[in-house]
Order: sequence, then structure tokens, then C-alpha cells
Amino acid sequence: MGVGDIIGDAIAYPFSNIKALVLYAVLAIIAGIIGGASVISLAASFSSKGLAGYTLGGLTIVGIIVFVIVLFLIEGYGLDIIKFGIERRADSPGIDFGRQVSNAFKLIVVSIVYYIIPAIIIFVLGLFLRDWILTIISIILVIVFALANFMAKCRLAKTDNLGDALAIGEAIGDISRVGLGKIIATVLVIFVILVIVAVILVFIANWNSTIGSVLLGIFSVYFVFFYNRAIGLLYSEAA
Repeated sequence: MGVGDIIGDAIAYPFSNIKALVLYAVLAIIAGIIGGASVISLAASFSSKGLAGYTLGGLTIVGIIVFVIVLFLIEGYGLDIIKFGIERRADSPGIDFGRQVSNAFKLIVVSIVYYIIPAIIIFVLGLFLRDWILTIISIILVIVFALANFMAKCRLAKTDNLGDALAIGEAIGDISRVGLGKIIATVLVIFVILVIVAVILVFIANWNSTIGSVLLGIFSVYFVFFYNRAIGLLYSEAA
């Protein structure tokens, strides 16, 4: 598939499962409200004493937990969307909260591994190399491992196996199998679309903060669907 075909399919894809899109959009909006309320409760708990302070602190903890769970659900569902993209299926994944929370935990593990390794390498090299040489090597390492993490996420979606995702050599090899130019072009197009919509949302939020917040929640979920569909289709070239 060409970049244009991938983006066109990904833009339309979220509307193929309105039920999931609406459900997760509502959850995202609720999570946003709860997250904002948690911040306010946290601030108020510092100035409150006794039972009131403990109550506000408890509400803050509950709010944060709910916020994190919703984020995990959305990210986990995104991994299932990648899998369907890799298989080039036109339908949408079913909603399975348990599976999707598990997916999100696996994604966290993968991201930690792929970003901590270059950080360690850069730290060690920093003990021996000049600043300008270290800067060049650091940029190269960060880019390579970021792209490898991108591939690892797709490998996890494809096999549902954490070991496959953590096979760093294979993930790096997938970059060339998909095509570095196609990956960069797809990411750039996605980034441009994100920036354009973000500017529009900021304009709307300045006009009416409530409407802007609701639209932000809806678009955040739409973007998760769109983005993950695009990278799933992109990775299908190497699958």
C-alpha cells in the first residue's frame, strides 16, 4: 500500500466501529473531567486539615486510578486495532477490557526496554567521548530505537507475545523490511494532520472551553484509532 492509501484508509477506519469510538470517547471525556477534579482535590487537600483533608486525598487517589485505567483501556484497544491493520481486516476489534488493560501493561514494558537501552549506552559513551561526537551518536541511537520501538509495538500486536516484541534485532530489521522512507513519510503525514487539528481545537477552546474540552476528548480517541490503524497497515508490508 502507498502512503496515501494507508492514510485514506486510516482516516475512514474509526467510523467503521461507531460503538467503540463513542464508548471510548465518552470514557476519555469522563477521564478528563475526573483528572481535572483530581488535580483540584489534590491542591485542596494540602490546605485542608483533619477528615476533610483525608477525604480530598482519597478522592484524588481514586480519580487518578480511574484516569489511568481509562488510558490503559484506550491504549490496549489501540494495540488490537494495529493487529487488525496488519491483517488488513476491515472490521474492528471487539471490546475486551481485561485484554486491553493487559495489552497496555505489555506496551509499557516494551517502551521502557526500548528507551532505557539507548539511555544506558549514551551514559556509558559519555564517560569517554567528546560532547559533539556523543551528541551525534545519541541522536542516531534515539532515532533507531524509537523506530525499533515502533516496530516492536506492531510485533506485539501481531503475535501477542512479549518475547517477540523484545527481540530488538528483529525489530530493527523490520525497519528495512517496511522501508525507512515509507515509515518517515507516513509519520510526517500523521504529524501534520495532528498539528492542523490541534490548532483548530485550540481555536475552538479559546472560543468555548467546554466545547473545546469535549471535542478534545473525542478527537483524542479518534486519533488513537486513526494512528494505530495507519501503523498496522504500514507494518503489514513486513508481516
